[in-house]
Amino acid sequence: MSDARTEEIARNLAAVRERIAAACEAAGREPDEVTLIAVTKTYPASDAARLAELGVLDVGENRDQEAAPKAAATPADLRWHFIGQLQRNKARSVASYSSVVHSVDSLRLVDALADAAVRAERATPLGALVQVSLDDDEHRGGAVTGIIEQVAESIAANPALALKGVMAVAPLGWEADAAFARLAAVSARLRIAFPGADWISAGMSDDLESAISHGSTHVRVGSALLGNRPPLG
Repeated sequence: MSDARTEEIARNLAAVRERIAAACEAAGREPDEVTLIAVTKTYPASDAARLAELGVLDVGENRDQEAAPKAAATPADLRWHFIGQLQRNKARSVASYSSVVHSVDSLRLVDALADAAVRAERATPLGALVQVSLDDDEHRGGAVTGIIEQVAESIAANPALALKGVMAVAPLGWEADAAFARLAAVSARLRIAFPGADWISAGMSDDLESAISHGSTHVRVGSALLGNRPPLG
């Protein structure tokens, strides 16, 4: 499709790619080391289709009730990344369309996703990242210190799942550099036991430069790509 909205997204995409390239240059990295995940929460499925036409095939969603119908209504070559907090009773639905779940933070969720992946008869294992609680607050999402390795080991031990790496969001009140430096240290520690778990999912519209400087391999960008829109009903 070629319309004003597509042109708007194309301009935004060019600007975001320039930011990624500049951040990579500053960090001594190559731009192709960083995957852009377009976060389409609150945006219509038509925007996801526009992104696909523009070459962005990795899209992220926070809620299953929004993601599932979008996945069914968009091109099959899109790779859906589930990045929000996931209730176990939604695991079966999420496993049916997601390529990767970024927010795995408990052993019970690992078990639910593994069972769901088997039931979905997937052609490939469901990718999974350990969501890390950078401030060790047990009341928010993320595995706290001492649990991170247990969750990683459980994912790696299950043939229905594939351990990809770690994910985190910078806690409120934290400097982005401090948050992402801690995540980089967690990633390095995890890769001693699991060398292939080399994804670092970190950085959003406001802090992607800091995340890239600390080794982020996947940035999750919404508003800088798609603008600010009212929530979908």
